[in-house]
Amino acid sequence: MENVKDLLVILVSSSLVSNVVLSQFLGLCPFLGVSKKTNTAAGMGTAVIFVITLSSAVAGVINRFVLQRFHVEYLATIVFILVIAALVQFVEMFLRKAIPSLYEALGVYLPLITTNCAVLGVAINNVQKEYGILTGIVNGFATALGFTIAIVILAGIREKLEHNDVPESFRGMPMVLLTAGLMAIAFCGFSGLL
Repeated sequence: MENVKDLLVILVSSSLVSNVVLSQFLGLCPFLGVSKKTNTAAGMGTAVIFVITLSSAVAGVINRFVLQRFHVEYLATIVFILVIAALVQFVEMFLRKAIPSLYEALGVYLPLITTNCAVLGVAINNVQKEYGILTGIVNGFATALGFTIAIVILAGIREKLEHNDVPESFRGMPMVLLTAGLMAIAFCGFSGLL
């Protein structure tokens, strides 16, 4: 059984120190595309938390009890992609019925969770680091939490920047990229935690 202290270290490490967006540069498409409003960013973050946590659990179970048992670990990437695609379809159907405004706000970025490299990266990292099922779930949740923290912070900054006088050459995506770079530098400060 995993030690609670080890799980807390993974929680802090995956969410802050090794933030999936700001230090590993995975998941940049939705990070940059959906971070215009904090409500939409929080919705996207919640969807990503659900998908990554659940896909970590399902991928861990499939890896442990199917792929390893039958010695077909080489199929892991294909299987994980199928699991992620099915989970994203579930989230999309749920949001379309339960929260249509969020479904419309996320637009094309919701199906992009399927191809979000952060989601697949977590499942593959869990296998490569030989995490157990519980540890993989904690790592997946923490990684998704880190994604959510980063995207909500960026959305808040972008909302504040709308009311500022920004030079024309920095308006739009140049300012977003500059802000994301400064956020990445700021998140380097968390490396002293562990």
